[in-house]
Amino acid sequence: MKTIGLIGGMSWESTALYYRIINRAVAERLGGLHSARLLLLSVDFDDIVQGQRRADWDGLGAQLTECARQLQRGGADCVLIGTNTMHRVADAVAAAVPLPLLHIVDATADAIERAGCRRVALLGTRYTMEQPFYAERLARRGIDCVVPEADDRATVHRIIFEELCQGNVAPRSRAALRDIVRRQLERGAEGVVLGCTELPMAIGAGDVDAPVFDTTELHARAAVEFALAPAQVLEPAA
Repeated sequence: MKTIGLIGGMSWESTALYYRIINRAVAERLGGLHSARLLLLSVDFDDIVQGQRRADWDGLGAQLTECARQLQRGGADCVLIGTNTMHRVADAVAAAVPLPLLHIVDATADAIERAGCRRVALLGTRYTMEQPFYAERLARRGIDCVVPEADDRATVHRIIFEELCQGNVAPRSRAALRDIVRRQLERGAEGVVLGCTELPMAIGAGDVDAPVFDTTELHARAAVEFALAPAQVLEPAA
């Protein structure tokens, strides 16, 4: 089993979901008392949020790159950034560290393709919904994004930071998210991407009459697939 390196703490609420999903998935695959070989480096989320507010993406990229290097030195075989928004700097991290970086959008796109969808609603922080890094990566796979209107984007962003990142899930917020998703389906979305790793705390497949793509679950399970994949045997050079 290879060792998963997880950069977490963004927020720790969703990092706890990653830890649970990864270990349960390993147990499902291997049985018995098996659990994952996993290194976790958890950052102070307030530092990350302040950098986001300043739009200091270069500084945030440098911070997560150092996290990835620490995981590499600790023996990790791959790196996961346990958040959707901070994949804004994933390319910079991947370029600086020789470990495979398992990208959350790639894992999500794989699931969207399996479901046969070509147009999905994207919910997440305002950075994820409004900046191009997420939608453009999906577009390279032939997947179009429907993004909520400005008022709805503000509502989703507020729910994430003021409630979910602090472990709170208000019933009115669940209802608001369901209404926002419904409006995106009316605009032609065939499914919904929960493009924030906290959103599965508030909304899931039972709340939406369309495929729901839980990025936390998909990313965590992609890490397990990597960790349990057979080692490649290199043929000797002729």
